[in-house]
Amino acid sequence: QLQASGGGLVQAGGSLRLSCAASGRTFSDYNMGWFRQAPGKERDFIAAIRWSGGSTYYEDSVKGRFTISRDNAKNTVYLQMNSLKAEDTAVYYCAAKGPYGSLWLPGYDYWGQGTQVTVSS
Repeated sequence: QLQASGGGLVQAGGSLRLSCAASGRTFSDYNMGWFRQAPGKERDFIAAIRWSGGSTYYEDSVKGRFTISRDNAKNTVYLQMNSLKAEDTAVYYCAAKGPYGSLWLPGYDYWGQGTQVTVSS
């Protein structure tokens, strides 16, 4: 089970940190990803981190502004979001998949419920 939290309303240029707490499985067995879905759009991949924390991958629109990290001792993955823009407004989801394969490819089998991020301009 994945539980995302930390969303909210923030002004453009501000920051938020999302958290995703995992339970029920061995967290360190899974690569973790963050996705987002804006109103009327498809859900898009934005960032992912290897099960070990040893590598990360970012979609171009968030590269340099967002940082994904994880704490396997706390069964939690984070998404630090800085320099937020109005176009970052979306529901953000965390997801998990097995430890093999490319981080950016499909295959995320387990999903959290989403947390709303709204950036006012």
